[in-house]
Amino acid sequence: MAEMNTKDFLIGSLIGGIVGASAALLLAPKSGKELRHDISEQAHAAKEKTNEFATNAYEKGNDWAKYAKEKSSEIASTVSEQSSQVVDKVRDVASSVRKEAEAVKDDVSDLASDLANEIESAEGEISEKVKKEVADIQSKIEEVEKSK
Repeated sequence: MAEMNTKDFLIGSLIGGIVGASAALLLAPKSGKELRHDISEQAHAAKEKTNEFATNAYEKGNDWAKYAKEKSSEIASTVSEQSSQVVDKVRDVASSVRKEAEAVKDDVSDLASDLANEIESAEGEISEKVKKEVADIQSKIEEVEKSK
């Protein structure tokens, strides 16, 4: 069985009540004056009930609107709070990465400097060894020439 819409039910009940009351008034054996008086009373009662229904609907609509506004404000503040936390975490991570990059850069610079010093030191030692070997070779050549 399909669900019945409350709004449709209320409208149907109201229309059915009006039609039923009108039929009862028109079919009842009364004089014209009494019939007009009864119709006027029923019309007044229907108008009051319609106004009451409209007022209730307006109040409920305002209540729902207020509720929706409160909930949307809560959701907005929660989203804002969480996005602020995410932004802060991203900033922290970015700062940490920057610091680590600087440390790596400093380490690379230190290693390059140490390597340059080692190369310079090794060049000096190699140069001294080459000079010594050249001097030894020259002295041997001189000895060989003298011995001839």
